[in-house]
Formats: sequence, C-alpha cells, structure tokens
Amino acid sequence: MTRIDLTALSIEELWALHEEIAAVLPGRLSVEKQKLEKRLDELGRKFGGSSARQRRSYPRVHPKFRNPKPPHQTWSGRGYQPRWVRELLAAGKSLDDLRIHEIA
Repeated sequence: MTRIDLTALSIEELWALHEEIAAVLPGRLSVEKQKLEKRLDELGRKFGGSSARQRRSYPRVHPKFRNPKPPHQTWSGRGYQPRWVRELLAAGKSLDDLRIHEIA
C-alpha cells in the first residue's frame, strides 16, 4: 500500500479523497460485519450455545411507585426517574410518599 502525503494535497483533492472513502467504506464495513456475524454463528453452533445476538430474557419487574395524580403512571424504581417523579421530589415529596404499599 502506497502512502499518500496528505499535507501536499489541495483542499479539493482532500475532499475528493474523502468522498471516495465515504462511498467505499459502508460497503466494506457491511461485508466485514456479515463475515463476523457468520463466524459468530458458527462458533455458537460449535460450542452448543445459542446465537450470541439473542437477548437474555429478564423477569417482569412490578411497579414500586405510583403518581398520585394521575395514578396510572407508575415506576419500577429502575433506570432513570420519570419526569413526574423528579417533579414531585422537587416539590418536596419523598419516594416513600409515592411508594405502592399493597402487593399486587
């Protein structure tokens, strides 16, 4: 592979090179991705596992907090706090005020 002295090229030549690379790169990346996915599937079959691209199933998490108004808005306590939780906390409520006490 020959080295190109990029500092010696004009802006027009650099831009043309950029456009050429931008046109070729997605196709090459797609081909490489397909090869790697095929290899991953082969390894999965070889070692008796399922495909590594399958997501693990997680158990359903029941809501632990409920918005007093409207009560259909719930939150399990995982992930980001919903906007309504942040707003109620900023208004002086605590998470214990929003907790669902009955077990469903």
